[in-house]
Amino acid sequence: MSTNILDHWVSGAAFTGESTRTAPVYNPARGIVQKDVRLASTADVDVAVQAAKAALPAWSEASWAKRQQVLFAFREIVNARKGDLAAILTSEHGKVTSDALGEIARGLEVIEFACGIPHLAKGEFSQNVSTGVDVYSVHEPVGVVGIISPFNFPAMVPMWFFPIAIALGNTVVLKPSEKDPSAAIWMAEALKEAGLPDGVFNVMHGDKESVDALLTHHDIAAISFVGSTPIAKYIYETASANGKRVQALGGAKNHMLVLPDADLDLVADSAVNAGFGSAGERCMAISVVVAVEPIADDLIAKVSERMSTLKVGDGTRGCDMGPLITKEHRDKVAGYLEVATADGAEIVVDGRGIEVDGEADGFWLGPTLVDKVPTDSKVYTDEIFGPVLSVVRVSSYEEGLALINASRYGNGTAIFTNDGGAARRFQREVTVGMVGINVPIPVPVGYFSFGGWKDSLFGDTKAYGPDAIHFFTRQKAITSRWLDPSHGGINLGFPQN
Repeated sequence: MSTNILDHWVSGAAFTGESTRTAPVYNPARGIVQKDVRLASTADVDVAVQAAKAALPAWSEASWAKRQQVLFAFREIVNARKGDLAAILTSEHGKVTSDALGEIARGLEVIEFACGIPHLAKGEFSQNVSTGVDVYSVHEPVGVVGIISPFNFPAMVPMWFFPIAIALGNTVVLKPSEKDPSAAIWMAEALKEAGLPDGVFNVMHGDKESVDALLTHHDIAAISFVGSTPIAKYIYETASANGKRVQALGGAKNHMLVLPDADLDLVADSAVNAGFGSAGERCMAISVVVAVEPIADDLIAKVSERMSTLKVGDGTRGCDMGPLITKEHRDKVAGYLEVATADGAEIVVDGRGIEVDGEADGFWLGPTLVDKVPTDSKVYTDEIFGPVLSVVRVSSYEEGLALINASRYGNGTAIFTNDGGAARRFQREVTVGMVGINVPIPVPVGYFSFGGWKDSLFGDTKAYGPDAIHFFTRQKAITSRWLDPSHGGINLGFPQN
């Protein structure tokens, strides 16, 4: 065990807890343990939940102006020190510095959205629905919110949820990934500096024990989750069975449909960027290029040419792509290439054994391109979550559309074409939650909502944007009558109006 141990964060300060279990936190570009992180017990989670519960009455009664003031200050801290946060992301996740800064920029979008939330959280008012009777609605906080976030975006995904939850008067317990947990503590410290009262935002590190403790805790009102589909389904079913409101965003197998009239240079650039950015560890990565013949050979040549220029290595050295998060995950992703060969696919560019600008013990796998992937192969059906780009050849738009719609996932998709009619038809016919037209990663801006369909989303509510206001508040309707002092006295007859 490392002598450097990352604590939890409860009531505005570091918290050790009773559990003595820890997990290693690696630098994936070096293959070494740089610290250990505490893994909470059920009792430790209860301490954090009780802190959030104790902070709830005062924070939920805080003025909109006070909450905005804290979030504006937090936004300024994150923006001013984003380089420090990016360095943490690169050291623990492995993504290159420019990618880490991009993650923070997308998180800042949601913080900024949360700063303006009072306008969107206004209720409605109807006057004189009956004589002297008014009806109006208000949005009130749901209570203590649990957030369970994944390893691939340790800053951005928590920022999808907690700024909005806090802006609306809720308190939060965040359970970040134990693989790269330090960003969560950095944000907790920044929130305290911004003036957030102690207990409003708490961080509880851990594994399945702490997750289950949140899902079943009677004082947790709502759960927000992003991760793989099997875990999202488990989170949704368990938390719902325990009376919680749940938004659980799952996995993906995102397709890019390329029509013969598309600009193939744009397509090749987009496929490389969307397939290999963040080493393919994105739920919005493009993992399948669906090429409508006769353009597949030309497109593969262009993609292969661009892949040969990519520099893989330590994210602090100006490389294009970093390592994968753990050795186990790297080995699992690399194992799909053996599956591809066995299933008759053709490996055009093999990322195994590449030269890297980094230490030999890093968790490396280079960009990989696989052609002629059978649609019954696990290479096609599984969410690989690594730098593996598959090509499936089809004969028509209709065949490509049917392939995408048959997928169990429905997170994101893209079409590349210069035909406006084809693009409009595609956006209407495809059964996917987020669609890009000549845009490879169609992640909506912060004032729209993010989420997929089918097995990519469990629960009815997407992340951030307008959906988040509904998720993090409960609507209360009030019917009001103020009697005129000169009312007509007692009348025991049945009311006629």
